[in-house]
Amino acid sequence: MKKGVAVQEIKKEKLEGLIGLEIHCYIKTKEKLFCDCGAHREKGLKPNTYICPICTGQPGAKPMLPNKVAVEKAVEIGLMLGCEINERLIWQRKHYDWPDLPKGFQNTLSGSYAIPVGVKGKFLGINVSSMHLEEDPAAWDPSTGCVDYNRSGLPLVEIITAPDFSTSEEVVDWLKKLLHNLDYLKAIDSNAGIKVDVNVNIPSKTERVEIKNINSLENIGKAIDFELERQTYEEVRAKETRRYDEAKGKTIKMREKEGAADYRFISDPDLQNLVLDKNFISGISEKIPESPEKKLIKMIKQYKIDNKNAEILTKNIDIAEFFEKVAEKVNAGFALPWVTIELLRVLNYNKTSLDKFDMNVEHFIALLKLVKEGKITELQGKQILNKFYPMSFMPDKVEERITDKKELEKIIKNVIAKNKKAVSDYRAGEKSAFNFLMGEIMKETKKRADFKISMGIMQNLLKK
Repeated sequence: MKKGVAVQEIKKEKLEGLIGLEIHCYIKTKEKLFCDCGAHREKGLKPNTYICPICTGQPGAKPMLPNKVAVEKAVEIGLMLGCEINERLIWQRKHYDWPDLPKGFQNTLSGSYAIPVGVKGKFLGINVSSMHLEEDPAAWDPSTGCVDYNRSGLPLVEIITAPDFSTSEEVVDWLKKLLHNLDYLKAIDSNAGIKVDVNVNIPSKTERVEIKNINSLENIGKAIDFELERQTYEEVRAKETRRYDEAKGKTIKMREKEGAADYRFISDPDLQNLVLDKNFISGISEKIPESPEKKLIKMIKQYKIDNKNAEILTKNIDIAEFFEKVAEKVNAGFALPWVTIELLRVLNYNKTSLDKFDMNVEHFIALLKLVKEGKITELQGKQILNKFYPMSFMPDKVEERITDKKELEKIIKNVIAKNKKAVSDYRAGEKSAFNFLMGEIMKETKKRADFKISMGIMQNLLKK
């Protein structure tokens, strides 16, 4: 069979191999790991703005004590992954000579003699060999030779899985769920993205190949598919480090794969061992929220919500927990569209999220009760909700809606008298004229008129 024909046929089949991941996520902190420089990760920053002698590796500069928040969040991630948390952690120096590493080594809790933060975990069916904390290198642009140290020293957590995946689809699906769970912890900076090293080989046929620093789920899937196909037709008898060229859609060899000895790991004499006592670990464990998977089941079973709306609610932990607080005092079925439609509408319009919105849940509950009890119309309720941004308030001074039929009839007769042309148009068959007249009623009553009652009175009067 010709190679070209074989490639076309193999693409119709599911390509399988042994696939493992090394996932690097930026931990959300205000400062870097070993200095008090701001931990800024957003794009478009002026290069080399948030730097100091420590994170630029100046001679004689010594690291500060590790960022406590970074350590706490690393432990939290380890517990979420089902890992055993080690109580004594030893900082290592991982040596390599690249322009992005000013000291000539990286401080990490991984390596030949290290004790990772967590080991022997299992998350959604995939074994987690270990996970640890380390510092990020700088950003080197090989096309210009320039190095930006803004991210040098940022705290990273690295999650290392066993080679338990067989296909790219399995990898991408699992990573989506992992990132969703990490978002629930609020432990990582989701805006900073992830960097993933993918290890791929075909059992009994090829050596393991590592594809470095892939930064999108789409490219991770494409890189795996290309590499499995390449290894199907090429002999891979040596361990390699490769990179994925997005423009060409293929992996390209960078170098032979390094071994642990090549990094010359040694304990860092400038950093004390980290000692995590059982109370510290258990205290963090108690704060871990329910997972998105458990929240989804809870929404469906406890609150009797359909799958589609349950998925909308559980997409973001702040929205899910907000809804649960509302549902304690307002019927869940009534509250549902006010959260999944109206609240999300306000957030999207203002290009914000609930955690950046000064929204008091009691104010929201009070608003829903006013609508549910018929004291204000739905339209009024939506308008008040619009005014809740950027800071909510107690809607206790809102004028109640008008439901008295005699009062409404008097108002509607006045509107009809003022808009004779619209009345004539409606009677001539123009349905839009009716909507115009209803709009005039709402304008006259400052949107306090009960819509259904007003519509019935209007229809009866126009028949006469």
